[in-house]
Amino acid sequence: MESIFHEKQEGSLCAQHCLNNLLQGEYFSPVELSSIAHQLDEEERMRMAEGGVTSEDYRTFLQQQPSGNMDDSGFFSIQVISNALKVWGLELILFNSPEYQRLRIDPINERSFICNYKEHWFTVRKLGKQWFNLNSLLTGPELISDTYLALFLAQLQQEGYSIFVVKGDLPDCEADQLLQMIRVQQMQRPKLIGEELAQLRDQRVQKTDLERALEANDGAAMLDEDEEDLQRALALSRHEIDMEDEEADLRRAIQLSMQGSLRNVSQDTPQTSGTTLSSEELRKRREAYFEKQQQQQAADPQGPVSRSSEKPTTSSAAPGSDLGDAMSEEEMLQAAVTMSLETVGDNSQIEGEK
Repeated sequence: MESIFHEKQEGSLCAQHCLNNLLQGEYFSPVELSSIAHQLDEEERMRMAEGGVTSEDYRTFLQQQPSGNMDDSGFFSIQVISNALKVWGLELILFNSPEYQRLRIDPINERSFICNYKEHWFTVRKLGKQWFNLNSLLTGPELISDTYLALFLAQLQQEGYSIFVVKGDLPDCEADQLLQMIRVQQMQRPKLIGEELAQLRDQRVQKTDLERALEANDGAAMLDEDEEDLQRALALSRHEIDMEDEEADLRRAIQLSMQGSLRNVSQDTPQTSGTTLSSEELRKRREAYFEKQQQQQAADPQGPVSRSSEKPTTSSAAPGSDLGDAMSEEEMLQAAVTMSLETVGDNSQIEGEK
């Protein structure tokens, strides 16, 4: 397919593309076709002048556009194409004309066709043993099978195309020689240039939309990451605040506990000091204690006695003052300690009840 010459559409120069694709080379330029068109215009003017330059037909001809065979857009008439092909000894015959139809020639046996519809020209040519649609509006040559060629031409006629059969020997070309030896296969039909441009435009639009969507997703992901980082920072901050509050509460509890301990110590200190008795009070309590011990012994002479009465007394009937004098110093000390412990216990019980 790369060896096939195929000019793509530029402006309205479809007649030029049609001729060059037919001849398989850059044989004609706009300047050369314009020269042929001007020559045809002059020949037509001279024929019109034969009827008189003052005739109504001649004045009407002169009032028309500068040329009937070309315009400023690059369009060229069938007369220009026909005269250009005469340079190469080629002739155009209308495909659906009665003269050609009477010949009953199978389109497969022809060499090429030129098709025209609404000022657009394109070539269908046989290269080697295969047919190709060389329309300049296509992105490349389109392979046409032998069985589809007749149907393709019939479809063009139905759409309003004028089809011309090219008669004569076409110049030799590389593609024709190469395709005489090999056959090509086309997996995908070439698109129209407008379709390809539209598809490229749609692809660019889709790519732009996709890039925007990806950018939006990236931005959203970044926002999500920032929000997650913020949430983690807030959680850490709250955790630190809670730990600080717990530490503060613990410090306050310890401080209050220490204050309470100090207060209890300060309250217990005068009570302890209050238990300090004078010698006279201690002697009276000691006498009362011994008297109580003697009464218990009298009530239960066989029962056990306290630690202070484990040792035998010198006289059980003597008054308490005489007993105190008769006791040894060790016994008196032991009794005093016992009384002090009882006094402290009584004071603790009274404090607990308060």
